[in-house]
Amino acid sequence: MIKHVKLTSTSIKNQIKNNQICFAGNNRLKIYGLLSCKSGKRMKRETRVFFDSEKDALENGFRPCGHCLKEKYQQWICSVQK
Repeated sequence: MIKHVKLTSTSIKNQIKNNQICFAGNNRLKIYGLLSCKSGKRMKRETRVFFDSEKDALENGFRPCGHCLKEKYQQWICSVQK
């Protein structure tokens, strides 16, 4: 997990280009999603974190976004309700 505030714009672009950053998340809400997600793009820089994989996000206690990762969100909901 990488905090957005610790990176420069150039660094972020380079890491995305090199597939070192594949997902973004909201550190307060503990939600992760695709970099292209409209909900994610509205996040404040102070609360945004980046992940190199979904596994990394899940290991840090984040759940899938209900907008851009609908199927994974539904699976997560079912597993929590059990």
